[in-house]
Amino acid sequence: MAKGTNSTVETLGWWLVVIGAVNWGLVGLASFLGGGDWNLVNMLLGSWPAVENLVYVLVGAAGLWMLTAKMS
Repeated sequence: MAKGTNSTVETLGWWLVVIGAVNWGLVGLASFLGGGDWNLVNMLLGSWPAVENLVYVLVGAAGLWMLTAKMS
């Protein structure tokens, strides 16, 4: 693949990593500020636990994908 071009999988992986990073940042910030639960994935998908868990697995897989791509 030419440098500077992104496949759909890479773009999707990047967005999943961003979603995961923002979500964890908000969870940590809420903890520091002593405020409730700022887990956006749970807020948006909490009524569908299977979908919520799938998002967490996809975010983790995307993180591993990005890590292995960076290290190779």
